[in-house]
Amino acid sequence: MSAPPSPTSARLSIGFAWVGHSLMHITAALYLTIVLALEGEWKISYDDLIRLWTFGALLIGLGAPLAGWLGDRWSSAGMMAVFFLMTGGGAVACGLSDGPTSLMWSLALLGLGASIYHPVGMAWMMANAANRGKSMGYLGLFGTFGVATAAVVAGSLTQWFGWRYAFLVPGTICVVLGVALAALIALGVVEDRHADVKPQPKPTRGDVVRAFFVLSLTMVCAGLIFNAMQVVLPKLFEARLNHLLGDGTLGVGGLVTLVYLVAALPQMIGGALADRHSLKRVYILCQLVQVPMMAAVAALSGLPLVAAAALTVIASQTQIPAENMLLAQYTPDKHRGLAFGAKYILSFGAGPLAVQLVAYVYERTNDFTDLYLMLSALAAVAFAAGLLLPDDRKSRPLAAAPVPAAE
Repeated sequence: MSAPPSPTSARLSIGFAWVGHSLMHITAALYLTIVLALEGEWKISYDDLIRLWTFGALLIGLGAPLAGWLGDRWSSAGMMAVFFLMTGGGAVACGLSDGPTSLMWSLALLGLGASIYHPVGMAWMMANAANRGKSMGYLGLFGTFGVATAAVVAGSLTQWFGWRYAFLVPGTICVVLGVALAALIALGVVEDRHADVKPQPKPTRGDVVRAFFVLSLTMVCAGLIFNAMQVVLPKLFEARLNHLLGDGTLGVGGLVTLVYLVAALPQMIGGALADRHSLKRVYILCQLVQVPMMAAVAALSGLPLVAAAALTVIASQTQIPAENMLLAQYTPDKHRGLAFGAKYILSFGAGPLAVQLVAYVYERTNDFTDLYLMLSALAAVAFAAGLLLPDDRKSRPLAAAPVPAAE
């Protein structure tokens, strides 16, 4: 086991991990609101514009295993510096784009940078947190804050200063943090640590194999649901609530932000439940709740639509602590980065499929009813698969730590 990092290194690592989680989700979702302004400025249809994010969304998933492997083998802190620099550089390039082609490649660079965070940042967090439950709880809050504020950040900057600044401001912040972290690493202030400070009990080989196949399926379903929800919610609210939100992107972005903010506290509650109860039970109950909620979103409009969308997001975020703890329980700590990389190639790898699904449904129906019925069916599949998970109560330690994080 490696030597413990200095207290200063640990605190700085945790701080950069928290802030990085927010910025990853903000930058990765900026385009989903900015695209509403580009429809009018570039005179290109929504379905064609949203397809420009397909390659970037694909790279968020494809880049994750390599990033996790490099974090395990080379340097988790170094990979986090690369994350800030590459993601920020991609966002700045997006803001300087002069047409669809250059924007597509800039979004691809942003997506490749964003792919680094989850496999590296979460493993980095586990290695540096002495009080894992509390630290991971805050990590989850920062991630949820990023998901929640992405739409209002993009919407407000677009409406007040123009769509280019909606990319340039967050991108510049990322680059500055990347330079700062790289300097701290070079000075030896921030150090690496790969070993898990709270070793997990070793499960049986049979449970590992069963959990691998079940979690692979449930995480693909969860990834499709999460990405499709995030892609479509601004457009859904614009279409079904326009009379309540007024003109421009600020009202739409603000409401999307509100919906995701309400999931912050339930995510902490999900971490507490996962710490005290069966991970399997918490996980599958959250999946079950999403089945009727997705169907409700398909049928509702007005304020009831907002309530149903909020409950759907709450359920999807509440399940994340249990999912991450299940993954950690069935993975050796020396391969933790690679394991989370594999998770995010499944969940974020579903991103381009979600983008194409949204574009396909909207192109043919000019609505999202069928889309949400499909998502409801996916939640039902995830619930059925989750029933096959091993009984985690047999091998869990007495005081396992919750690992909440926004997807």
